[in-house]
Amino acid sequence: MQKVYTKIESIVGNVISVKADGVRSGDLAEVTTSTGKSYANVIKLDGDLVSLQVFSGASGISTGDSVRFLGVPMRVSFSDNLLGRVFDGAGKPRDNGPELEDNMIPIGGPSVNPARRIVPKNMIRTGIPMIDVFNTLVESQKLPIFSISGEPYNQLLARIAMQAEVDIIVLGGMGLKYDDYLFFRDTLNKSGALSRTVMFIHTAADPTVECTLVPDLSLAVAEQFALQGKKVLVLLTDMTNYADSLKEMAITMDQVPSNRGYPGDLYSQLAARYEKAVDFEGAGSVTILGVTTMPGDDVTHPVPDNTGYITEGQYYLKHGHIEPFGSLSRLKQNVNKDTRDDHRALMDGMIKLYASYKDSLEKKSMGFLMSDWDEKLLKYGEMFEKQLMDLSVNIPLEEALDTGWKILSQCFSPEETLLKSDLIAKYWPK
Repeated sequence: MQKVYTKIESIVGNVISVKADGVRSGDLAEVTTSTGKSYANVIKLDGDLVSLQVFSGASGISTGDSVRFLGVPMRVSFSDNLLGRVFDGAGKPRDNGPELEDNMIPIGGPSVNPARRIVPKNMIRTGIPMIDVFNTLVESQKLPIFSISGEPYNQLLARIAMQAEVDIIVLGGMGLKYDDYLFFRDTLNKSGALSRTVMFIHTAADPTVECTLVPDLSLAVAEQFALQGKKVLVLLTDMTNYADSLKEMAITMDQVPSNRGYPGDLYSQLAARYEKAVDFEGAGSVTILGVTTMPGDDVTHPVPDNTGYITEGQYYLKHGHIEPFGSLSRLKQNVNKDTRDDHRALMDGMIKLYASYKDSLEKKSMGFLMSDWDEKLLKYGEMFEKQLMDLSVNIPLEEALDTGWKILSQCFSPEETLLKSDLIAKYWPK
């Protein structure tokens, strides 16, 4: 029997406290006020004192209102009817479509049993050369996109959502400006990608607690699609907003703050979400790309710092490009040995030459005399940035590799590239 409690002990921010028994952490509750009903979830147990975070905020709640514990954790509906739909951070429709209440599944469950995982071995093509050629995205990988405010990280995610060769896209937005939400919705709708996409969007104007639920909602749905044999790509933006929401809730509950005010379990909270990336044995997969903005471009900030210990590399988005230096997909060698026989050699050779171009660019900026080799490097660097680094470039992997060979042939002699003679004989433009 569900018990109803009619005395609220305290109201602090969006957190209310009730004395109750038989309640579990994470359970869902229904708060009834004079203006209607709202859901809340249990976030802290201290003896018989239960703290709940109210989804819609505690505004309008009085100490005499009633709280009914439902005895179940937060859940979300799962079916193919989710595709093409947009929901808020509480799982309610944001697109004026019907509310889905069939086949409810719990969110925030444990990570997949390691015995059911298989070694990542399949490439996910995106049509973006700086990913496909130089830092290949691998199925079941977990990678952050480190960036700063003002960089086009949401535009990059939208490109990936439209072009990635996967079955399902799950997009989780946290603390988005309303314009960014409309950008995602309209861009995916115009491209036709919305039909294979599920969106859970929390805007900056929505209650804080809903921001913390978005990753769990997104990953719970993604996991169920993967169990049906689907290749699922989860795109999360922005995980720093998620961490800031955790910090706000921790302060409300009077938790002792850790580094820069973030809760002491920040690492565990982030890891519990990123570790949902998996390639199921005999089923599908979940791959995670999460934007992490770095306040002040500080990679030692607690959120990117903790994230780096959890994930399998990172993409750095700087000056509108995926930076070749610092960006790393640690699993790329699992797949790029099987794409085309020149992939790894060309990738290494072009990055070495681009590093030399950076040195020549610095010499030029300081007024040093440029040698013929420096001039070749300067020409190469400009072509490399325009034809491969620019995020507007949209070409398949094979065409990108061919473009790389063309750039090399227009700037250097075959011997100057230091690439293997058998590859030069096979791929050097005639």
